Amino acid sequence: MITTNILVVGIGGQGVMTATEILAEAAIAIGHDAKKTEVAGMAQRGGVVSSHLRFGSRVLSPQITPGTADVLLGFESAEAMRWQHMLKPGGMTLMNIARLVPPVVELGLFDYPTNPLAEIRRHGNPVHAFDATEIALELGDIRLGNTVMLGAIADHLPFPAATLLDSVLKRFRKKGEKLVDLNRRAFEAGRVAAVDVREAVPV
Repeated sequence: MITTNILVVGIGGQGVMTATEILAEAAIAIGHDAKKTEVAGMAQRGGVVSSHLRFGSRVLSPQITPGTADVLLGFESAEAMRWQHMLKPGGMTLMNIARLVPPVVELGLFDYPTNPLAEIRRHGNPVHAFDATEIALELGDIRLGNTVMLGAIADHLPFPAATLLDSVLKRFRKKGEKLVDLNRRAFEAGRVAAVDVREAVPV
């Protein structure tokens, strides 16, 4: 069983850590050993967050070394750009093009990149870019962005999308059928978005 390395990045409040937990639960459900770790900088105040997940037959460390990530799941476009060095050659980026400016930019300590998507494409690795925030809002709740992103990665994992969907919905079954249905729709919308990619996506 080959080890799979997934790096999830974004801004505090987007559900980066929750998404990583759900991915780990899905991997464990089909017999993988899984390890994860998180680094959060002022996460509750919109700071940057990164979460490493490794799973396979036997995983000793949760830490992904630079140049070895199979998939980069970027909840925010500038963060997706900033972590490109972690991808292996041919590694895939799945990214939300919505801009969520962190406090370090608002304070003038750093400049927000002009065109993160263009910078990412210069690396030459496969990129799937879409507006997960807009999709979530169209479904009626910005918090669904987390599930949209999980739907986007669902067909790029070494196990069925249904396994990941089950791990997602398990979190909402006690909260009523309405939430289950909303998250199911968000998940499927994410799957479609990750396939229906237009090269001229504005960033």
